[in-house]
Amino acid sequence: MTIRIGNAPCSWGVEFAGDPRNPDWRQVLRETAAAGYTGIELGPIGFMPEDPPQVADALAEHELELIGGVVFRPFHDRAAWEEVLDASVRTCKALVAHGAQHLVLIDSISPRRAPTAGRAGAAEQMDAVEWAAFRDRIAHVARMGADEYGLTVGIHAHAAGFMDFEPELERLLDEVDDSILKICFDTGHHSYAGFDPVAFMQRHLPRISYMHFKDIDPAVKANVIARGTGFYDACGQGIFCNLGEGDVNFPRVRQLLIDHGFDGWCTVEQDCDPTLPDTDPFGDAMTNRAYLRAIGFE
Repeated sequence: MTIRIGNAPCSWGVEFAGDPRNPDWRQVLRETAAAGYTGIELGPIGFMPEDPPQVADALAEHELELIGGVVFRPFHDRAAWEEVLDASVRTCKALVAHGAQHLVLIDSISPRRAPTAGRAGAAEQMDAVEWAAFRDRIAHVARMGADEYGLTVGIHAHAAGFMDFEPELERLLDEVDDSILKICFDTGHHSYAGFDPVAFMQRHLPRISYMHFKDIDPAVKANVIARGTGFYDACGQGIFCNLGEGDVNFPRVRQLLIDHGFDGWCTVEQDCDPTLPDTDPFGDAMTNRAYLRAIGFE
């Protein structure tokens, strides 16, 4: 059993490929390696060049392995299907080119859900027809990734999308076969949604193929939920704190993974706004790596 620790471009504030605030992709690779990580995610397709030799050379220079990539797109919006499918195909091709394993599917933020992030009881629900189409779009990409590209596909719940709260996630898991869809489990988003990450892991560890490590500042969480604060504003307020400083019990998470014989990657994701004066992605990356070592993640 080997648990490996990676990081992701979102820890440097990279959410969208075309954002002019993004740091240079080479800087992200360089600082990821310097902070002590051995793997990195692709980031949004287009952030790193879609030129396999160029990226392969940079990964090799910094002794990093490409872990996987995220399709963070509006699966909830039938009018955006071509956009979703294009991003999915491009991401699959990039992952295969570098021997990466994990394709992560995330329903992106919806204006219908943004004000109720963290408040399951108040959140708008899809009707039966809309849910079925939403589920089928996720299943379509999952089957493509698994069957056509040989990837391990995981669904990832995310604040302010339509795959946010634990009942929605469990409903999807019941309705889509586990041969094509696993779980990329994000500890922070599960806490943000108002549920217990450890309890969910205890029930679903056999289906968890990949982990995202985030921690949640409980005081910030209480404030943004009470005020209906948008997701990116919540990031700017520091809802995703350094690991070990929030409400996620990472020693218990580690023990569950060990007891289950988890073999694979756990990737740190500390979404932030890199333009804020007190934001230090490289410093946070080092702090998070040191914390994980201190609790036994070598």
